Amino acid sequence: MGASASGAAQDADEEARRRLNAYTYLSAPERLEHVAIMRVFCGTLLADLAVPDIMAKLRQAGGSAAGLDADPLTVRLEQLVQWGNLLRSSHMVKASSISEYQRSRSRYQLSKLGERIQRDADGVLAEADAAREVSNELLALVERGLRELADLVTAPGGIEPQDGLERVSTLFVQFTEFADSIRDFYAYLGQVLSRYDLDSAEYQGFKELLLDYVEAITEDVAFRAPRISGALDTLLPHIPALLDRLDTHAQGLVGLSPQGENRMEIRVQRSRGRELADWEGLRGWFSDTDGQGSQVDQLRDATLRALQSLLANAKRMLRSATGEMSRRKDLLRLARWFDEAAPQDAHDIAVAAFGLYGARHLGISPATDEVVPAYTSWWTGPGVEVPVALRERGSHAQRGRASAVEDHSAQKQRLREAARQRAVARAEAADELRSASGRFAEVRLTSAALGLLLELLATALGNAQLRRRAGTDGQGTEGFDLDSARSEDAELGIRLTVRRTAGTRTVLYSADGDLLLDDLELDIGRISAAVDGEAEASVS
Repeated sequence: MGASASGAAQDADEEARRRLNAYTYLSAPERLEHVAIMRVFCGTLLADLAVPDIMAKLRQAGGSAAGLDADPLTVRLEQLVQWGNLLRSSHMVKASSISEYQRSRSRYQLSKLGERIQRDADGVLAEADAAREVSNELLALVERGLRELADLVTAPGGIEPQDGLERVSTLFVQFTEFADSIRDFYAYLGQVLSRYDLDSAEYQGFKELLLDYVEAITEDVAFRAPRISGALDTLLPHIPALLDRLDTHAQGLVGLSPQGENRMEIRVQRSRGRELADWEGLRGWFSDTDGQGSQVDQLRDATLRALQSLLANAKRMLRSATGEMSRRKDLLRLARWFDEAAPQDAHDIAVAAFGLYGARHLGISPATDEVVPAYTSWWTGPGVEVPVALRERGSHAQRGRASAVEDHSAQKQRLREAARQRAVARAEAADELRSASGRFAEVRLTSAALGLLLELLATALGNAQLRRRAGTDGQGTEGFDLDSARSEDAELGIRLTVRRTAGTRTVLYSADGDLLLDDLELDIGRISAAVDGEAEASVS
């Protein structure tokens, strides 16, 4: 179950990535040319176009893409195919000559995703900053349609399927248009009311807009919402049976999809109103079904916030008109100074206007293991943890009663036990090495024994003396004298002697791997107590 869920999530992410790639042409450096090409395809229905046809339409439309030749235009088209906005046509090419075939063999047609994105992009370019009127009259039609549909569905014999299909489709088209107009208008209203520099003329216009237009919309929605909710409460118990009856009468694309073992899965987007979720969404717009508030409640809250913003602008202008201090002109003058100033002058202006000096690292140094060069900017440099006392009170001084001395006896006991265990492990490794001396090829050392052996070997090779040897040509050569290369650990009572023997190969087998030593022999022995006693006597 976990693997299947992970695979489904990866497939969903890949599908989302593929769809989002289709928006890339809107941000590419050649986006104006790409938009012009997509408009050519969106102006036709189910038509495949060759490069010469597209060039002719681009020249006829004019604009930045009118001067594209065949080669750069082909590059743009192939890029749109790669992003998923266009498809290569599979239609047969009929040509009377080779040159005509070469001109017409590459034909393209519009993909569904590309058409949808270009349609939305054209809508944004044409009407993004415009104030869209709210289709308030559609709300009355929605109320009337719901009441009539409820009466017909609850009547004996029910509603005729074709009549019900027409009424459901009309009802959801009207509601969708009304909801979209509400959303667009309030988005525009929020953009306008976010400004705090409205002059008297602008304020007068927006005041009339809010007090007259918005209030009328809110009152109409508040008046009709209870009636629509009542009609939906009456209608919703009969919706499943109504939808089954409509599907039996006209299944649309769902009924045309192939069935059986060889069926091809086709994703069908049903018309609005043909699914139970559409009716639940319609009910949630006018009634609080999930405890989060209905869209009518959100509309009322948005209108209240808009009136509060308008009131804030009115207070500001009243203070300015009565002679109180208004900083609008000063701030505009300061903004003009910043816009016209050189970089260094802008820093000086910021210091003079706001007292914002350059950032400095004061009082706290970074961690000792972090080396921060002096030229590192505070913006990209590592953060420094500020103590709570310094952050809240601006002082390192401790307040309150001194805390009791912490008891570390348990920690000391754990450290002693850990040291004892390490000593025991090293003693066992030394015993293992002494027992394996002279027969390394027959045993496999443990990791601890090999580690101790490598430690002794490194010390022995470090103790090897460099001396000059007499060569056959009478000249001296330097080399390592390994006859005296040895190391020992008095605590463990172990001694390692290393000898150089030409042609000798010593192999050490261990749990961590095999170690091959060329021209070296190893001898491991015990340090006797008598030798230690003699050494102490000679020293004394």
